[in-house]
Amino acid sequence: MTALDSEVSLTGQAPEGATLRDVVAAYVGLTKPRVIELLLLTTVPVMFFAHKGVPSLGLVIATVLGGTLSAGSANALNCVYDRDIDEQMRRTRRRALPRHMVSPRSAFVFGIVLAVISTLVLGFFVNWLSAGLALAASAFYLFVYTMLLKRRTTQNIVWGGLAGCFPALIGWTAVTNELAWAPVVLFAVVFFWTPPHTWALAMRYREDYASVDVPMLPVLRTGRQVALQIVAYSWVMVAVSLLLWPVADTGIVYPIAATVLGLMFLVEAHLMYHRARNSNELAVIKPMRLFHWSNLYLSLLFVAVALDPLLTSGAGR
Repeated sequence: MTALDSEVSLTGQAPEGATLRDVVAAYVGLTKPRVIELLLLTTVPVMFFAHKGVPSLGLVIATVLGGTLSAGSANALNCVYDRDIDEQMRRTRRRALPRHMVSPRSAFVFGIVLAVISTLVLGFFVNWLSAGLALAASAFYLFVYTMLLKRRTTQNIVWGGLAGCFPALIGWTAVTNELAWAPVVLFAVVFFWTPPHTWALAMRYREDYASVDVPMLPVLRTGRQVALQIVAYSWVMVAVSLLLWPVADTGIVYPIAATVLGLMFLVEAHLMYHRARNSNELAVIKPMRLFHWSNLYLSLLFVAVALDPLLTSGAGR
């Protein structure tokens, strides 16, 4: 152990023997990097779409940095508030707070500092509209989803998921400094995508949620009922995704991609519903198939959003 590692204990809450690398990793873990990756995936492509080409590298870097810090702030504060149930759930018990790698006070201060820095970065290096949207998204995630909805209603992820839709607006405003209907459509796509994505994961961990009295839909409904809801939201999601074509006057690349990806998503959703009609067992329903496909669907759809102006600008629209 190096002299620098030995000083970790001076931070107060790390277990004896933890290295500096362990503590740094714990703070990074508080920001939930995998969630941030998905949020950025819906930010940068929209910047390309708004610019109708390649935006400046400096603007992209500033937006990505500010967005990362903003999302990291919200996630860290979520970890502070949910630390009681995180300790009891298999999926979350290895997070920093349940393992006592970071104290709640330190995590809270960390989250606030990230929020301040992100707002300043976006405000001074992007624009204040984008900074305000990022701050609103973080506040909504913490106060509305985490503190108000998550432990009270099966609709928690439906309305709480609005926070995860803001990156589409932020990516657009970062380039244009104004809102328009095109990013609102993409906002709605993410809104209707979130329940199928999250409910599929919640089906996998429904015993975890049940053990801590979090009323996720799969806890209180049968697999068949949840799968039917997933099918309904999937149809609306695909229909909304196709609205971008007339609303934003896209080229042909996006509607083709949206149609193919949408059909594949609907097939998977209906297959899961068919399996759920015959059994309530996870091994039969296989919800993680839809969960993984939902990640791929959103990724490829927003790649198409970015590529559409690049591939069609020279060929006419």
